[in-house]
Amino acid sequence: QLQLVESGGELVQPGGSLRLSCAASGFTLDDYAIGWFRQAPGKERGWVSCISSSGGITYYADSMKGRFTISKDRAKNTVYLQMNSLKPKGTGVYSCAGIEAEYGDLLEKHYDDWGQGTQVTVSS
Repeated sequence: QLQLVESGGELVQPGGSLRLSCAASGFTLDDYAIGWFRQAPGKERGWVSCISSSGGITYYADSMKGRFTISKDRAKNTVYLQMNSLKPKGTGVYSCAGIEAEYGDLLEKHYDDWGQGTQVTVSS
């Protein structure tokens, strides 16, 4: 089973930046597409971004386009989510998830393996 561990979440001021990490073990991410999801307080978990198994194809939710960048470091078996110009509504628990497929998508039910999540708080 693919094991995923997120890190990098913390308190950041509006307009600030954070880089989240999703470190994988058990299997190589070369065979997995990875998605990032966010659960804001009191709301359902929502899709943020995903990256293909090759790392060459990326997708973003409309509200994140131009501000977030997802990337994959194959040598480190880690996926990153660079988040810039953060807004207070970006607060939530960010989780990464894996699917043994070439491409991911926005439906969390399609993902098989999940990390525990990392808390991001955007507040002044």
